[in-house]
Amino acid sequence: MDTGSQKIPVGISECLLGEPVRFDGGHKRNRFLTDVMSRYFDYRPVCPEVAIGLGIPRKPIRLVATDKGTRVRGVADPSLDVTEALAAEADKAVAAMPDICGYVLMQNSPSCGAFRMKRYGENDHPLDSEGQGAYAQRLMELHPLLPVEEAGRLTDPGLRDNFITRVFAYWDWNQSVAFEPTPARLVDFYSRYKYQVMAHHVPSYKSLGRLVAQAGSRDIHELRDEFLREFMAALGHRATRKGNTNAIMHLRGYLRGLLDADEQDELSRVIESYRLKEVPLVVPLTLLKHYLLKVDNPYLQKQTFWSPHPEKLGLRNANVD
Repeated sequence: MDTGSQKIPVGISECLLGEPVRFDGGHKRNRFLTDVMSRYFDYRPVCPEVAIGLGIPRKPIRLVATDKGTRVRGVADPSLDVTEALAAEADKAVAAMPDICGYVLMQNSPSCGAFRMKRYGENDHPLDSEGQGAYAQRLMELHPLLPVEEAGRLTDPGLRDNFITRVFAYWDWNQSVAFEPTPARLVDFYSRYKYQVMAHHVPSYKSLGRLVAQAGSRDIHELRDEFLREFMAALGHRATRKGNTNAIMHLRGYLRGLLDADEQDELSRVIESYRLKEVPLVVPLTLLKHYLLKVDNPYLQKQTFWSPHPEKLGLRNANVD
């Protein structure tokens, strides 16, 4: 998918951009984010701990499980409790960045950690890894459909592909449907994403089709909101090798009767090689797109399944499930 010269607004933990805002005065610059994704993302940086006045450097804080829920307290000074202050920063951030289409958070942070954060008991002993940073938790409560990921998890090729796919799709939704919904725009949007949704989650492919069929007979704003909830949930499922193969086989159906025996055999071999984990997704897609040039079909040409994000990123070159 090409956004032209326009960059996608994305929230980010400020330390990931190389800013020295960590509790120890350091940073956690992520070169994939700063050197690669900055070509496509317009970052909106926030360090909630600095924003609430904790200073640089500062005494560390951590998550503590209490009978009143998880709290963010000082390690050396347990009387310091910044839970509500960090949550309030998320309210401010959401209000200040209404156009963001994704958010990258710093892992293992008591403010920004989004998944499986370590919690301590009030006896100072480690308790579990079921916590969530106070800022991150409130951000995700306020913006439940927003694609959110931790920088550390973006080293996983599958998670990286899924997050960037969702960010580009959310941006496309905002550009195409969100603010001026019409039945025609909703139908056109889903017609472009059908095979991508199929690759991610077949049940959603079917139910979203039923929703779109109601365009024109239901309140468009109500239908828009219901569609978006299910659409983003569908893309939240990682596209598996089985799901991609299923979508490829459906697209192959448009070539019925147009390929000679050698071409059919070549395409079958390549798809089977992908299914058996011998080649990455880019291999069968490249060949299939080549053969689909035989079909003058705008519906096929505009499918986002071909390129849910810029091909220059090479995210489909990794041989992952």
